[in-house]
Amino acid sequence: MNYHNPVLLKETVDGLNIQPNGVYVDVTFGGGGHSREILKRLGPEGKLYAFDQDKDALENAIDDDRFTLINENFRFIKRFLRFHGVRKVDGILGDFGVSSHQFDVAERGFSTRFESKLDMRMNQQSNLSAFEVVNQYEEKQLRDVLYNYGELRNAPKIARTIVSARKEGEIATSERLKEVLQPFLPAGREHKVLAQVYQAIRIEVNQEIEVLKEFLLQTEDLLKPGGRLSLISYHSLEDRLVKRYIRSGMFEGEPEKDFYGNISVPFKKVGKLIVPTSEEIKQNNRARSAKLRVAERI
Repeated sequence: MNYHNPVLLKETVDGLNIQPNGVYVDVTFGGGGHSREILKRLGPEGKLYAFDQDKDALENAIDDDRFTLINENFRFIKRFLRFHGVRKVDGILGDFGVSSHQFDVAERGFSTRFESKLDMRMNQQSNLSAFEVVNQYEEKQLRDVLYNYGELRNAPKIARTIVSARKEGEIATSERLKEVLQPFLPAGREHKVLAQVYQAIRIEVNQEIEVLKEFLLQTEDLLKPGGRLSLISYHSLEDRLVKRYIRSGMFEGEPEKDFYGNISVPFKKVGKLIVPTSEEIKQNNRARSAKLRVAERI
């Protein structure tokens, strides 16, 4: 599949514990690899709804009466499922990484490998792109983005350098941004630092942390008892949120105990953390940081 090679394909779909007549949701359709595997396991009465805000993904739509592709951000999962008459589902799958297609199309601006305009929008209709973040954010805003989302300790210095450089002219391309960042790119580590900067800007542009939180909070109400969450994260910020939500139904703090010291949580963990085998990583290098967590609605 040229568009996107699905990561942990069997393990992620196995995690859903597919019931042939069940209703399932793939919130990150992309190239449709996970969706096709779900459809293989569904019977004639089963239903699959998929979400993808990227219009490029619409070209991969599956011709199957059991399948519906919704061209929207999955932060609106509840609203758009209700529009289709769905209030409860048996399983939800999410693969939160940037698709191979988005990385490989130079003009999308997701990859450090290409000369391109600063963009990084998953939804190409969005008003906020990497250009606005780099050229219009105040120094404190930039510092917070780089520190919180890129986990860069020298975020204050990087933000100050970007703000200073753009006084001489806008930073419009990936090459110009690399030039500005050159003092922070030590030999042998330049790709790692650039990846952290790009990750931070991309998360800000696409509101990825807010989107993930909004989505997770809706899953408790959407899933039937016994329904499954099967979620792949690619960086520690996402994985911490998923892990904490599965454990406590919260992102911060701890759930309250009742009079007897018991806590009530919406999910229970299923199995252990799953990561790709060395063989899968060899075949698909982008799988190297993937972490799969599965949970069941109590």
